[in-house]
Amino acid sequence: MSDTPQLWMRQESRPGERRAPIVPEDAARLVDSGVRITVEESPQRVFPIAQYAEAGCRIAAAGGWSEAPSDAYVVGLKELPPDPQELRHQHIYFGHAYKGQKGARALLERFSAGGGALLDLEYLVDANGRRLAAFGYWAGYVGAALAVLNATGRLTRPLVPLARTELDAALHAAPTRQEAGGQALRALVIGALGRCGQGACDALETAGLAPTRWDLAETADLDRPALLAHDLLVNTVLTTRPLPPFLTPSDLDAQERRLSTICDVTCDVTSDCNLLPVYDAITDWEQPVRRLRDGDRPVEMIAIDNLPSLLPEEASRAFSSDLLPQLLRLISQGDDAPAWARCRDTFDTAVRAGSQESDHAR
Repeated sequence: MSDTPQLWMRQESRPGERRAPIVPEDAARLVDSGVRITVEESPQRVFPIAQYAEAGCRIAAAGGWSEAPSDAYVVGLKELPPDPQELRHQHIYFGHAYKGQKGARALLERFSAGGGALLDLEYLVDANGRRLAAFGYWAGYVGAALAVLNATGRLTRPLVPLARTELDAALHAAPTRQEAGGQALRALVIGALGRCGQGACDALETAGLAPTRWDLAETADLDRPALLAHDLLVNTVLTTRPLPPFLTPSDLDAQERRLSTICDVTCDVTSDCNLLPVYDAITDWEQPVRRLRDGDRPVEMIAIDNLPSLLPEEASRAFSSDLLPQLLRLISQGDDAPAWARCRDTFDTAVRAGSQESDHAR
C-alpha cells in the first residue's frame, strides 16, 4: 500500500444536505494523480455513488470515517455528528468554531481530546486572506432569490432543491413591479463587490431588479435612512472581527422604515461578528422565514446557513473545481502547503486560546 495519505469523503449528517465537496469528475482527476479516495455511501448526495466508483474511488458505508486510517483526511462540508466524542483525524470542512459560535468550544475540545485537527475551509486562504474555495457566489444567488420570492408572495414552504433553470423561471415570474404606483421593489446588497455579493446582484437582475450595491466605501460611513428605504436587504459581508452593526432592533421600529425582507447570507447570528443583531436564531428549509415585526409594516428574516444546497449540483461543481488544486497540494506537501499551513495555524491558535480561557475560569 502507498504511504501517501488518503482522502475520505464522508456522508453529510445534516438531513437534506445534498452537496459534495468533491464531484465525481474531480475525484477521477485526483485518482489519476495517484490520490487514494474513499467515498461514503449517501442516499441524499446529488451525485450517485456509482459515479464515484466509476471514477476509481473506494466505497464505504456511511459513517465509516471514524474507523478510517489515522493519516486519512476526512473531507466534508457541514457539521459532524455528535459521536465519536474524541476526534483523531484531520477534518476538512466548515467548522464555524473560531468566532465564538454556539458549540464552538465543545467542538475544539473534541479535537483536543482525540489529537485530531480542524482544517476549516472558511480559513483556506491565500497570502492576502482571499478564500481559495467557497460557495459564496451560489449562496448569494440563492439568498437574494429567496428574498425576492418572499417579498412577492412566491416563496413556497418547505424549500426543496432545484435546478438553476427552475429557480430562474420562478424569478422571471415574480411580480417585482406590482406595487402601488407600479414602482419596482428596491433591493440593497451589502458586500456587493465580493463573490457572494455578485451572486446576489445577478439573482436580483434575473428578477428584473437593479440592485443598490454597497461595499466597504458605503459601510464605512453607513447611511442608515438610505438602508431602511429599501424593500429588500441582502447581507453578504463576512467579517472575522466585531464591527458596528448594519441594523439594530430599534431600526426595525423606525417610522421611516420601508425595509420588509432581510436575507443574512453570512448567518453569524451566534457570533460577536454578527452585523445584523436583529435576530437570534437561523431559519431552515422547513421554516425559511421568521417574522421579526408584525402589524401593518412587517419585517421578515431569511437566515439559512446552507443556501447553496438548494442548487446542489451547480454549487458542488463550482466548489469542487476550486478545491481540487488545493487537495492535490495537501496530498503532495501536507502541512508544508502554505494555504493548509495557515489553516492549521488558525486551528492551533484557537485551541490555545480556548485552553487559556479554561485555565482562567478555574
